[in-house]
Amino acid sequence: MKLTDLKPAKGSRKKRKNLGRGRSSGLGNTCGRGDNGQGQRSGGGMRRGFEGGQTPLYRRLPKFQTNERANRLTFAIVNLKQLNKLSGEKEITPELLKEKGIILSIKDGVRVLSKGEIKFAVTIKASHFSEEAKKKIEAAGGKCELLVTQKSRSSKI
Repeated sequence: MKLTDLKPAKGSRKKRKNLGRGRSSGLGNTCGRGDNGQGQRSGGGMRRGFEGGQTPLYRRLPKFQTNERANRLTFAIVNLKQLNKLSGEKEITPELLKEKGIILSIKDGVRVLSKGEIKFAVTIKASHFSEEAKKKIEAAGGKCELLVTQKSRSSKI
């Protein structure tokens, strides 16, 4: 046996805790000594949104008023240039527009807007026409017929 072979008995030497080296070390913040005050008490802790007595964010922000979007009417929109694809038709209805794939769904009705030109005379049935679109359709020799749906009767457009 030599002096270089001597070692302490297993478990007799313990490594010192490395305290106060940040939260990720596992022993940062209070360094293993626990909390004082409210943190020591059973049931302790603060409610959600508590900011240490400062007026919390949910009270500093203004209240939002009612949202009317739930009752809002949504229309499928068609421009005059899209109607040129249906030049062989005598009458254009929302059902025909859906069948031909110009609109995906009828929603609360169809609005006809004036982008583009219409090059043929046709009767168009829709829930709403812009003033410019109406002029262009009538100038081409067509007619505009308003469709009144149950929803549009009960609420403003």
